[in-house]
Amino acid sequence: MGEAVELRAGEHTVRLSNPDKVYFPESGYTKLDVARYFLAVAPGVTRALYDRPTTLERFPDGITGESFFQKRAPRNHPDWLRTATISFPSGRHADELCPTGVEAVIWAVNLGCLTFHPWPVRSGRLDHPDELRIDLDPQPGTGFAQAVRVAGELHGLLDELGLRGWPKTSGGRGLHVFVPIEPRWTFTEVRRAAITLGRELERRMPGEVTTAWWKEERGERIFVDYNQTARDRTIASAYSVRPRPHAPVSAPLRWPEVADADPADFDLATMPGRFAELGDVHADMADHAYALDGLLEKADRDERDHGLGDLPYPPDHPKMPGEPRRVQPSRARPAE
Repeated sequence: MGEAVELRAGEHTVRLSNPDKVYFPESGYTKLDVARYFLAVAPGVTRALYDRPTTLERFPDGITGESFFQKRAPRNHPDWLRTATISFPSGRHADELCPTGVEAVIWAVNLGCLTFHPWPVRSGRLDHPDELRIDLDPQPGTGFAQAVRVAGELHGLLDELGLRGWPKTSGGRGLHVFVPIEPRWTFTEVRRAAITLGRELERRMPGEVTTAWWKEERGERIFVDYNQTARDRTIASAYSVRPRPHAPVSAPLRWPEVADADPADFDLATMPGRFAELGDVHADMADHAYALDGLLEKADRDERDHGLGDLPYPPDHPKMPGEPRRVQPSRARPAE
């Protein structure tokens, strides 16, 4: 696998063992290739992860081997790595890595991490998200082109609400749009705002958008996955590498690029050149923080005027006040 190498990353030198280990057999990309990629986009990936509790998606034997999600920071991590104690819906706690520089990213790459899954919070405000994340998830029979159509409608809707979103590819068939927000609402309130956005998109694009939690009800539509805003649910960060044969990455986009974007154009080989030319096209996200008052008022109106209350939570969450029955419709018995 080759002798270990030392890479200068940020303020530290990080040891990379087995640098020639192949992570992507089809393209031949190695662990060292992955590390060099993250160094090439260092300001961008650092911005996306900065001070956020982050779950590591690890592929120690490459994408064809076993993989797992690591939430707890290894006990033997360097003392220069920041961590924060986060709480899960189960009531359990864990110390998660909170990257503050590219050195943390390269250290994680040495463990086989390709995809970083940051929480929408910073270490100082762990119960108050500072990002509203909208996940446009194509269902069977739909694809990226349909997600782009919905993203265009979402762009206009956000403008009407006085909000601004920053779009990115998921690295697969979907699109993500992040709205930086003031960290003064709970996970429950931010999730409610995401549901409200999804419902308005359903109204504007009937037959093309759904917020139905149960797959049997979604049809060939784009699912606005509102539960990605629930506690302990995360979305792959910008610049993360995804475990597919050609090593695609989650690519930040400018709105004018979205209509003609092709997710296949953004990968381990092409992204460094794009970054060298354009830099981090989401760099100005840090300069903005929007209020959710308008969206939450709209949620109140939806509930008051149309009886639109909460939607089901993920199965590992405790039952929440006001949540409908968490039973698949085809298996549900009539309410007594």
